Amino acid sequence: MAKIELAQLLEAGVHFGHKAQRWNPKMFPYIYAERNGIHILDLIQTTEFLKRACDFSKKASSKNQTFLFVGTKRHTASLVASEAQKCGAFYINHRWLGGTLTNWVTIKERIERLNNLEEQEKLTSFKNLPKKEASYLKKELEKLKKYFNGVKGMKKLPDILIIIDQKREIIAIQEAISLNIPIISIIDTNCDPNLATIPIPGNDDSIRSIKYIIKNIADSICLGQQSYLKN
Repeated sequence: MAKIELAQLLEAGVHFGHKAQRWNPKMFPYIYAERNGIHILDLIQTTEFLKRACDFSKKASSKNQTFLFVGTKRHTASLVASEAQKCGAFYINHRWLGGTLTNWVTIKERIERLNNLEEQEKLTSFKNLPKKEASYLKKELEKLKKYFNGVKGMKKLPDILIIIDQKREIIAIQEAISLNIPIISIIDTNCDPNLATIPIPGNDDSIRSIKYIIKNIADSICLGQQSYLKN
């Protein structure tokens, strides 16, 4: 069971929303107050929803279900990668390419291309090719790594998406909804809670806030994996 404490949520700044004029009225039930033109989120509800997300993740992981972390803001890229890697999940942390889920057959071909180029580089470093061709392949490899490095081991569509910034990752969310893939999402005061299977009211701009939330989810996935391995 995840141990979520109000004091830690406060310290991480999870309660700070956006300016009041930027809000989505659907977030009204999750807002505690307005202070100096800033909406303050109700951390009691954040605690309950984060616990629910952690329990859901642990249970899914214990059934060997797969997770895809999606967070493409530049300042969160390394955090998303490290937390996903910690729990053996997949991740996309640079740019969501349209069709990543809904056009999976094509995306899978690009991932296979990445794996093939990496294997070729490992074996020969492209030294047996003309310079121009080697240069072209290296550039192609770097581009594929940028977009697909976090999913190069993903053999099928993920069972669950974990979204860091709903507004930024709306295309990923729309694709997941169309395929009935459950979504766990941080929802700031400008978000639509109805677009998440399990919404977690929280600040999606602060690195400390994001880290606290996804770390707890990643830890829960790890616990579920331990249970799976025992069975």
